[in-house]
This record gives sequence, C-alpha cells and structure tokens, in this order.
Amino acid sequence: MNQKPRLFSGMQPSADSLQIGNYVGALVQWRNMQATHDAIFCVVDLHALTVPQDPALLRTQIRRTAAQYIAAGIDPSVSTLFVQSHVPAHAELAWVLNTITGFGEASRMTQFKDKASRGGTDAASLGLFAYPTLMAADILLYDTNDVPVGDDQKQHVELTRDLANRFNTRFGQTFVVPEPVILPEGARIYDLQNPIAKMSKSAISDSGVVWLLDEPAATAKKIRSAVTDAGREVRFDRGEKPGVSNLLTILSSFGGSSITALEETYVGRGYGDLKKDVAEAVVSVFEPIRSRALELLDDPGELDRILGVNADRANEIAEDTLATVYDRVGLLPRRR
Repeated sequence: MNQKPRLFSGMQPSADSLQIGNYVGALVQWRNMQATHDAIFCVVDLHALTVPQDPALLRTQIRRTAAQYIAAGIDPSVSTLFVQSHVPAHAELAWVLNTITGFGEASRMTQFKDKASRGGTDAASLGLFAYPTLMAADILLYDTNDVPVGDDQKQHVELTRDLANRFNTRFGQTFVVPEPVILPEGARIYDLQNPIAKMSKSAISDSGVVWLLDEPAATAKKIRSAVTDAGREVRFDRGEKPGVSNLLTILSSFGGSSITALEETYVGRGYGDLKKDVAEAVVSVFEPIRSRALELLDDPGELDRILGVNADRANEIAEDTLATVYDRVGLLPRRR
C-alpha cells in the first residue's frame, strides 16, 4: 500500500475569529486534503510572538483558532492538529537552521522587508527577522512533502527547500525537501468595503471583513452593505468591477457554481439580488461552523485535552527528527 504524502500547514492565532478569506483560501483546502494526505495542522503561536501580544488575549486566541479549525472540518482523529509551542522541537530545530542561514539570505525575504518598512527596521524584532527559519523548522520536522501556502509564503517555502538541501549536503541525507502547493488565485477574497485590497484580519475597518464567528445577522448585513460598482451588469471583471467580482468569487466558493455560470444566472438581475444570495450562501455555511466552535470553546478542558493528545503525536515525530539532526551536527547526546 502506498503511503499518503505528508502535509504541513498552519495559521497564526492573530484574531478572535478567522475570516472568510482564511476559510476559502485555507481551511476548505485543508479539509479536502485530509483524504489525500497524512495531514499535520498547527496553530503557530510562536510565530505570533514576532509582534507584541497581550498574554491573556493570545491564550484566548490560540484556543479560538483551534476550535475553528475543528468546527470547519479539520478532524483531530484523522489529522494531527496541535499548538506549535506544545512541541519544543520547533524552536530547537529553528536554532540549528539559523546557524546555516546566511544573514543576506534572510534579509532578502520580502515579507520581512515589507513588515519592517512599516514600523522601521530598528523596531523590527530579531524574531520577525528569523520567522522564515522557524517556518522551515515547522515543515522539516515532519518529513513534509506538500506545503499548501498562498503566494505571499512561497518564498519562505523556497528558503525551506534551500535549507533542507544545504543541510543534507553538509551532514548527510536528513530532511525531505518539501514542495509548495500554491492556493488557487481564484479563491482570493477581497475586503467588502475596499475590494482592491485583500480581506485581512488586520484591516483598518471591521466593516469589510466577514468573520467566521460573527453573528449570522451581522454577516448578512456586512454583505448587503458591500461596495459594488458603476452600472448594473453582474459580470466578473477585476479591473472594472472589483466589488461585483469579489461577490461572485465568494458566491462561487460557497455555492459551488462556476463564475461563468453565475454570470449567466444574473443576466437581467441587479446587485441587490446578488448580495442577497451571497449573504444567504455564506450564512448557511458559517452558522453551523460558528455553533460548533462556540460549543468547543464552552468546554476548554476538553479542547485542551484534544490538543494535548495531538501534540503528543506530533512530538513523537518531531523528537525523532531533532535527535537525528543533533547527532548529524555533532552535539553530544544526553544520557538518561
């Protein structure tokens, strides 16, 4: 029997709720890939520390993120779903990878340059600078074959591949060299109030962001209030009709019809009909997910137990990899 390829992916616990872009762009794909892969999913809380955090709020957001993974269909009895900091090998392998990563190589990472430019390089932390090597450790610990990522993370996976090959060349075959699985461009969701900007948890205004844990009435209201475009024709054109195109993308993602088929459906109909149908489609999917997530959060002890069992499974794999790495680089094994 052929062994399933292994997958690793994760999201930061950077908000109380995931948003519609996280669901369409990541969670749906993750849920589907459980059937084709030995899937490992992680709430990457160590990555969240690269920017200032309120400790109590961060703990809440970690649980809320994990609960939404499960509620959206990530099955912790089928996949391995855990919190990054519960497996110490992530930070330990990251240090080893730091020692084989060039300063210039790390400084060329566009995400660091973009984030550092906003607040100034002096305000950027060393943790933010080393973020890509921690991400590489996340991936390489598990003999990962496939890494589903957006375009903004592809460069980090390329660095991971370079580090795996470099380590293997210097110290002998150790790591599987992973492949990026780039999320489809068509699934990108834009802000409802600013449809030329990607929908983001860090948006200036909440009115353009649809949160998975929003009350259904609030979700419907945001969609009905979405910015549209000049004219009345419902057609997909990112350049001339970004608002309508965004709504068509959302409806296609939630309803299953192609955008071409939807354009035909709305011939002779207006934007109001489109918004109404988008709101109904999103609410029908999100309402049961929201209910299940809140149910999980009502019993934090059971949620923590599930995450602990899964962390034990992840730790077993990660510790084996780390022990091999320590041996290859010449560290003295601890005698027990």
